[in-house]
Amino acid sequence: MADAATKADDYKVQAARPAIDLVKPGMKLGLGTGSTAYHFVEAVGELVRNGLEVLCVPTSEATRSHAEKLRIPLSSLDETPQLDLTVDGADEIDDQLRLIKGGGGALLREKIVATASDRMVVIADESKMSETLGSHPLPVEVVRFGLRATTRLIQALAAEAGCEGEVRLRPGQGDLPFITDQGNLIVDCAFHTIPEPEVLAFALKRVPGVVEHGLFLGLADVAIVAGSGGVQVIRRAGA
Repeated sequence: MADAATKADDYKVQAARPAIDLVKPGMKLGLGTGSTAYHFVEAVGELVRNGLEVLCVPTSEATRSHAEKLRIPLSSLDETPQLDLTVDGADEIDDQLRLIKGGGGALLREKIVATASDRMVVIADESKMSETLGSHPLPVEVVRFGLRATTRLIQALAAEAGCEGEVRLRPGQGDLPFITDQGNLIVDCAFHTIPEPEVLAFALKRVPGVVEHGLFLGLADVAIVAGSGGVQVIRRAGA
């Protein structure tokens, strides 16, 4: 088990390395969240120590804390509303570069930062690739008010979109629920398969209590995926 975990972490490092080659002096970067993005942030920190000048916007408080320790120059989207490049991980990727994100709970900020970027590059190990999205539970960020009603409506509209499964409140520490950086809750939807991600995304947006969902559609331009066969670069058609 330890060997498998070590190998997976090695793949994450291998995926992050080519992404760092995309970083140029003077760039405004979005810094992703999660175990794979962690390695990219580490690499940016090393470049900064060696004199690279960049300005970065983190996608979570965890990434902000990490970047501050590395003394990476940071900004916000209010101060820097347009970014050149965002590099982030993913929980699941299909061959059209449609993503499920939000396993770490930062999906709202991640989507806002990705949308504000000219280009989004996803870095991942090969276990994240999937023919059909849904093997990873789909995170949906919701407000606290009316949670039960919101959950029921998510289930009903998702079923109309061809997706059925348990919709479960994400637990946090002890008996408390997980709280996002924005103070919201997350429900994880175990649909197992999402036959039409665009249809489901539209359905979820109809739920008043939904703040954002973890389907990232048409945002990723390139995926850098590392595995037993080496590093593969996948480009979205038309990107």
